[in-house]
Amino acid sequence: MIIVDTALKAREEQGKPIRVGMVGAGFMGQGLTNQIVNSTPGMRMAGIYNRKPERAFHVYEYSGCTDVKSYGTQAAVDEAIRKGKPVVAEDPMLLARSPEIDVIVDVTGSVEFGAHVILEAFAHKKHVVLMNAEVDATIGPILRTYAKKHGVILSACNGDEPGVQMDLVRWVRGLGLTPRLIGNVKGLQDPYRNPTTQQGWAERWGQNAAMVTSFADGSKISFEQAIVANATGFKVLSRGMSRGEKKFDGNILEISKLWNYDEICALGGVVDYTVGPANVKVFVLAEHSDPKQRHYLELYKMGPGPLYSFWTPYHLVHFETPASIARVVLFNDELAPPLAGPVVEVCAVAKRDLKAGEVLDEYGCYMTYGEAVNVEEMSGQQYLPEGLVEGCKLKRDIPKDQPLTYSDVELPVGRLADKLRAEQYKHFRGETWLEELTAKKPQPRVSPAEVTL
Repeated sequence: MIIVDTALKAREEQGKPIRVGMVGAGFMGQGLTNQIVNSTPGMRMAGIYNRKPERAFHVYEYSGCTDVKSYGTQAAVDEAIRKGKPVVAEDPMLLARSPEIDVIVDVTGSVEFGAHVILEAFAHKKHVVLMNAEVDATIGPILRTYAKKHGVILSACNGDEPGVQMDLVRWVRGLGLTPRLIGNVKGLQDPYRNPTTQQGWAERWGQNAAMVTSFADGSKISFEQAIVANATGFKVLSRGMSRGEKKFDGNILEISKLWNYDEICALGGVVDYTVGPANVKVFVLAEHSDPKQRHYLELYKMGPGPLYSFWTPYHLVHFETPASIARVVLFNDELAPPLAGPVVEVCAVAKRDLKAGEVLDEYGCYMTYGEAVNVEEMSGQQYLPEGLVEGCKLKRDIPKDQPLTYSDVELPVGRLADKLRAEQYKHFRGETWLEELTAKKPQPRVSPAEVTL
């Protein structure tokens, strides 16, 4: 949306920049802050929260900000933001509640912690932009019902693959074509990668080893494609999508040969991914019902059909996120909203042989990986979501590569995300089994100090 730059320049000239409150100060939060501070007129990184405050101070310093202080009360946070001072908040809820903040950006990757912050932001009439695919894929549909109740928006962001894919889908539909496959591209797929194998890569780029692992083992792309599926109604051909078996390094115009046309059309459309090509990041395969237009498409070097390839060669993550923030705040334009309830979810699969009594670590670690799966199978088999594995205690041994179910684990006590997912199933699918399972336990609020970002 090119009009975003004009709108942001106008806010700059009016002295009314969009005031951003960011929760999470990791690698992406660092890049986003630098982009907003140094390259985005009409926008200000007003406040940052991170579990380790030194990271928030570092992010501001990295971006060239000075006179950065920490504040622990609502009045102090609000006053500092009003005066244009960069704020490190001692509690994320201070940003969520502040009348001096226009939008919250969640960069944590945490489902449980993210749910608390998001609902608090909604309660104080704040939009939320997600750089947190995990919370979106796990409980995004029900969270958006809360957003609507409060008259605000919960949005994915451009730069992250779901936003880039959905922008491409919108553009292709605007040309009059019908998308049939929405694809993501990976450079590597190995479900058994872990933070030890990925430590070198993480250190090279200054990233978190668990987050890097979630990319390598397929969990992250599963979360991302679930978001796209829920925004389009598309499904996966099978649990795990292509599992890295569809490799392609040829002409992108011929990539449709990897799929059976009749099979994907029978489902209305599918989400999937390939390993390679290196010059493509996301792509859409679409068809046109008008033979006259197919004649023109072939003339324009798009091939004979029936599926035509459209692609974006990059995703620039934090470089593009400010435009998404502006679209939400200035134009009420939400990226990748689910059509209704979940269509595709992400189940947890054993990364190694697991033993009864073990407590599961989080996604991107040593014990599980995530696979995208259609909601009918997810619900029918009562699979455990990958976004909610952390802290679950195993009741029995689970062999490597077997999906985990709710009956296999004891859930941690009092998680809000479990309650919301149960509500999601009841609200959209009329299913109460999950509500009955989670209702046995109280739901106290989780303190930010208890959550690892």
